[in-house]
Amino acid sequence: MLLLLAEYLQQYHKGFAVFQYLTLRGVFGVLTALVMSLWLGPKMIRMLRNLQIGQSVRTDGPQSHLAKSGTPTMGGALILASITISTLLWADLSNRYVWIVLLVTLLFGAIGWVDDYRKVVEKNSRGLPGRWKYFWQSVFGLGAALVLYYTAQTPAETALIVPFLKDISIPLGAGFIVLTYLVIVGTSNAVNLTDGLDGLAILPTVLVGGALGIFAYLSGHISFAQYLFIPYVPGVGELIIFCGALVGAGLGFLWFNTYPAQVFMGDVGALALGAALGTVAVIARQEIVLFIMGGVFVVETLSVVIQVLSFKLTGKRVFRMAPIHHHFELKGWPEPRVIVRFWIITVVLVLIGLATLKLR
Repeated sequence: MLLLLAEYLQQYHKGFAVFQYLTLRGVFGVLTALVMSLWLGPKMIRMLRNLQIGQSVRTDGPQSHLAKSGTPTMGGALILASITISTLLWADLSNRYVWIVLLVTLLFGAIGWVDDYRKVVEKNSRGLPGRWKYFWQSVFGLGAALVLYYTAQTPAETALIVPFLKDISIPLGAGFIVLTYLVIVGTSNAVNLTDGLDGLAILPTVLVGGALGIFAYLSGHISFAQYLFIPYVPGVGELIIFCGALVGAGLGFLWFNTYPAQVFMGDVGALALGAALGTVAVIARQEIVLFIMGGVFVVETLSVVIQVLSFKLTGKRVFRMAPIHHHFELKGWPEPRVIVRFWIITVVLVLIGLATLKLR
């Protein structure tokens, strides 16, 4: 929106041409979303408290969590509002990738909102039944996959890129649709499973989202893409604005979500942010790198799968409680220790992911 205004004002002053630079608009995207989150945060928390929209806590989990009962939830709406407004202000709205990522994010957020609303407002402990949650995730994930497949303009946009190997590019054909669906839906649920401690999910999301923004920018720049042996995808660089907005909104939310949390993001935030990461990774052709950088999300998901399979097959549990962050709590780790150590692991994994740009 502001890009159009800047283009119009260039006829009166050439200085407005500076807004054509993606990096500058990316920085403004971060700052705009951050300021909005910090400004709207207290107002949203007060509103949620007045509406008595509080979190219900499992009684079979760590006893320290019982004190969190009643903490305002559905704070993910704050993140989505900040991301949306910042993206609409600073991104090129004629770019199809911007709209695809933004719509996927908001649609998955809508699924989470219905689930949260039923749990905390209607007091329905089941929330949105699992089969319906997965159904709508599948509809939106498959829809995004089909759009990306049928609007692809170059073979690179549907090929699987293998990190660390510059000459390996696997044409997927229609298999791209299946991969995209799995990445978007899988990442959405993985982030949701990780969102169990104060700030545990949001900072890894910010770190991975920021790194994906770098990948998107480089993939959208033909010179950088050729130099780094990564696929050149015209127009994908514009996603640095969305990723910047995600970083800013996430950091602003962390201000209120850090231990002890004043607000939880709920499914409305977790499902949406996970889907956003998956969609950006697919468009930038970095699905495997997402798997590396999002290692914490992967381990959290695997811990649940292992726990369920083990109990069904043997009647025994591998972990004291799943997802795995609760296992460490029940072993005696204080909650802040679990959170910060998971953050440190994510920093290392993100650096490894970024190293794939040059180590080829």
